[in-house]
Amino acid sequence: MKSNNKENCFRKVLMTGNDAIAEGALRAGCRFYAGYPITPQNELTSYMAIHMPEYQGVFIQAESELAAINMVFGASAAGFRAMTSSSSPGISLKQEGISYLAGCELPAVIVNIMRGGPGLGNIAPAQSDYFQATKGGGHGDYHSIVFAPSSVQEAYNLMFAAFYLADKFRTPVMILGDGMLGQMMEPVVLHSAPLEFSENIDKPWALTGCKDRNPNVIRSLYLKEGALEALNERLQKRYQMIEKTQQRFEEDFVNDAQVIVVSYGAMARIVKSVVKKLRQRKLKVGYIRPITLWPFPVKAFNRKKTTVKYLVVEMSYGQMVEDVCLSVPDKKKVYFLGRAGGAIPDTGQITRKIYKLLR
Repeated sequence: MKSNNKENCFRKVLMTGNDAIAEGALRAGCRFYAGYPITPQNELTSYMAIHMPEYQGVFIQAESELAAINMVFGASAAGFRAMTSSSSPGISLKQEGISYLAGCELPAVIVNIMRGGPGLGNIAPAQSDYFQATKGGGHGDYHSIVFAPSSVQEAYNLMFAAFYLADKFRTPVMILGDGMLGQMMEPVVLHSAPLEFSENIDKPWALTGCKDRNPNVIRSLYLKEGALEALNERLQKRYQMIEKTQQRFEEDFVNDAQVIVVSYGAMARIVKSVVKKLRQRKLKVGYIRPITLWPFPVKAFNRKKTTVKYLVVEMSYGQMVEDVCLSVPDKKKVYFLGRAGGAIPDTGQITRKIYKLLR
């Protein structure tokens, strides 16, 4: 899982979010990538095309999004760490394949650099794919682990966790970014796999040829009575374990806060700057940034103080609001500020909303 180029293991470089995600995937052991061009994630596909041969991996520009996700299915079934990426409408086309991955208990990493919608929309940043990512997206009772990085460095770092957890739990993992994160450039420390994600997980279930063992079967079609229910029960136990162990979030200034602002991804960068300025003015404001959108970090909202007001800020019309309402003691104390279609709530709008809630 380490880079082939040892001199590059711990150097700092200036990278876009798209490039950092691709580099992180390669260093995390991704050896198969299939994708189809769509803005604003095309640089990710281009980076994989250029650099995958350095890792003796396979890059394929598929003929469609449907083809790409099914190629990932095949590579994963053969035991390879496999990945695809796209932007909003392209991810919609992959949903059936993601459901098949979940149904067959196959690990894979899917990257969504979100753009405005619905439909073809535009190429501006948005966060309106939250429901699609966290509530399944495809058919059946399944979940994907969903990470939401807010910086280029974090996007790089999370690729190691994404591939490791996909293998550990035999499940799809999604990286949910947006056009702002994908296109921005920041310094990134290119490190090798953190120790906790460096373990090689055996895959005795993989279709690697059965010359010296009994044959493996990977399928999601169960026609015998009770067989499909048994699969679903096994998956639900796995999801419960993920919910118990994999909730991640960042928070600050929450202990004395009268208003806690909740946001994720690139939007959280703007929120954090507002909160820090208001703290300098001695206002009791804090923030919570979910890093895992599924499992949603309910633990971050388990506080005894019930008078706190929560302001959810999103580049959508309020999709994460539902999960916040389910996590707090009183959903009547949850408020919302959002814009969509590529529009971004600015610092002035957020500040004014917070002042109203502090009155």
